[in-house]
Amino acid sequence: MAIILLLLLSCLTPFQEAAADAFCDNVKVLAATLPNKTSSSPVHFATATVGQAPDIVYALALCRGDILNDTACSQSIANRFDLVRNATPPGLGCYKVVSYYGDFILLYSFNDILAPSIYTNSTGDENGGDPPFERWNVKNVTGDVPLVAGLIRELLVETVEKAASATPRRFATGVMDSGTTFPMVYSLAQCTPDLSTGDCLACLNHLLGLINSTTSLRMGGQMGVIRCYFRYEASPFYQGQPMVSLGPPAPTPTEHKRRMSKLWIIAIVLVPLAAAAFLFFILYSRHLTKQKKGTLLTLQGSRRSQDLEGDEQLVWQGGNSEFMVFDFEQLLEATNNFSEENKLGQGGFGPVYKGKLTDGLEIAVKRLASHSGQGFTEFKNEVQLIAKLQHSNLVRLLGCCYQDEEKILVYEYLPNKSLDFFIFDEKRRELLEWSKLVAIIEGIAHGLLYLHKHSRLRVIHRDLKPSNILLDSEMNPKISDFGLAKIFSSNTEGNTTTRVVGTYGYMAPEYASQGVFSIKSDVFSFGVIIFEILSGKRNSGNQQYGDFINLLGYAWQLWDEGRWIDLVSSSSFSKSHSTKMMRCINIALLCVQENAADRPTMADVIAMLSNEAMIIDEPKQPAYFNVRVGNEETSTATESCSINDMTISATLPR
Repeated sequence: MAIILLLLLSCLTPFQEAAADAFCDNVKVLAATLPNKTSSSPVHFATATVGQAPDIVYALALCRGDILNDTACSQSIANRFDLVRNATPPGLGCYKVVSYYGDFILLYSFNDILAPSIYTNSTGDENGGDPPFERWNVKNVTGDVPLVAGLIRELLVETVEKAASATPRRFATGVMDSGTTFPMVYSLAQCTPDLSTGDCLACLNHLLGLINSTTSLRMGGQMGVIRCYFRYEASPFYQGQPMVSLGPPAPTPTEHKRRMSKLWIIAIVLVPLAAAAFLFFILYSRHLTKQKKGTLLTLQGSRRSQDLEGDEQLVWQGGNSEFMVFDFEQLLEATNNFSEENKLGQGGFGPVYKGKLTDGLEIAVKRLASHSGQGFTEFKNEVQLIAKLQHSNLVRLLGCCYQDEEKILVYEYLPNKSLDFFIFDEKRRELLEWSKLVAIIEGIAHGLLYLHKHSRLRVIHRDLKPSNILLDSEMNPKISDFGLAKIFSSNTEGNTTTRVVGTYGYMAPEYASQGVFSIKSDVFSFGVIIFEILSGKRNSGNQQYGDFINLLGYAWQLWDEGRWIDLVSSSSFSKSHSTKMMRCINIALLCVQENAADRPTMADVIAMLSNEAMIIDEPKQPAYFNVRVGNEETSTATESCSINDMTISATLPR
């Protein structure tokens, strides 16, 4: 038997060697073609398959987003193949997946690494067995460890979000200055360009979710799977200016070396320039004060500064070439004299009309009623805010008109009205499939994150509700109505006001009862909206939900009893979506916690929505849980609040 077995093995050996030779030959073909194929791509990305099964080779190559030179890209990949050819023993590189996270990524394998579903899974590799590639600096963070570690995490989150939204390369870089003795931290994130924004974000967030308490304290590190990776270091390692910056603006390495030698030149040049600019500003300001009514500077000059409250004294200074100041007659003509046929709806501050300009552009015209409660302050606030904000999930303000007693805002026209028009109507709700509901929730979250973190000024909306979320032709959500918004510098966490404004059912408890508001106030409103989207029911009104008169208490009761599925509208329910539904309810309950400190930030919310592998905290009892049928334990704000569709303005003691 032993002799027969040896004979069989000796017969098989030539076939095995032939198979190995065939696979290696395919790798050689790959080495001859893939470098040039990658460098000739506009995004320096290429995939390839060579040979026939069982010797087929699947390959992927991607040069880093800051490597813009075609020759450098091609040469880097070619050099890597040369290392494979010279491997010891010969042919070793033919059998192994080769990966390198430096100036490029090169991967090839006998497994199908090009399959679209493998860019992220529970463990991160194409076989579902090996963990992601990772490499960490042996040194730990020093100094104020919690501060620096938290800032590094924030830098990575922002870099990841920037990379996911960056087209066509899906690549971003960042830098962080902690303001301490700790050195600046440089970051990079990249996905393969064939991933969508959502898939790229999910892939990168999957990696961020794998950072543990040990690796989060390292001075640098990198982690990657087939389709995405990130890296951060305490020294520059990429080319060009960073796309994301935390803390004081960071110079490039070259600028950093030259800064000290040029300070005296800057001082000599800037002093006379500053004096000239100041003189020009005075003369130009005098000229502008003579302009006719209807210009934006009339907005700031027509009311005394003491009429404005705190940060609301900020002045819109233009800078948006697409912003227009309309004549009242233009808008009369566009709306057919504000005819009833063109009326789109009635808001708390006045009616909104559909209009059409002479060039054919369709517009939405918000005509503020003199008795609406939105005076000059709110009008100027909305103008200066929206004119500066640019995001796909925020409504675009095209211009305004301020003439005599008329205060008018002109927006882009969105054909599908507002979110409440769909989710609270049984028939129209059926038009929204589950994937679209999730896309709407995620879109609102991205819009809020922009307001809270990524715009030049921190903005707190203060009146977030379904009627203030408009839908475009593809049902993408856009946050609107910034008349009650508050502006802060980026380092301000919140404030207290004696003028509580908002809508019953969406106000956080600390704001309704004490006038304390922050970005967590908007997070609370967002949580309420998630419940309304999932259930198709309003949080407040004349309805009764079990023992409760609001959705929050009812949702908590169902969650606590394990019957959360009873909260979801039957038109949205599908067993295949049950895991995602339960996750959304969990996130919503975290958003409506009684204490603002227990609520997540919008960056946390987006990470939880996009990364299903991320572990979510268990929620505690939410706010307004005691608002039951026949129970008088209600918020002090409920006595002075209006019904769901109206905006309230109540004065409460400090």
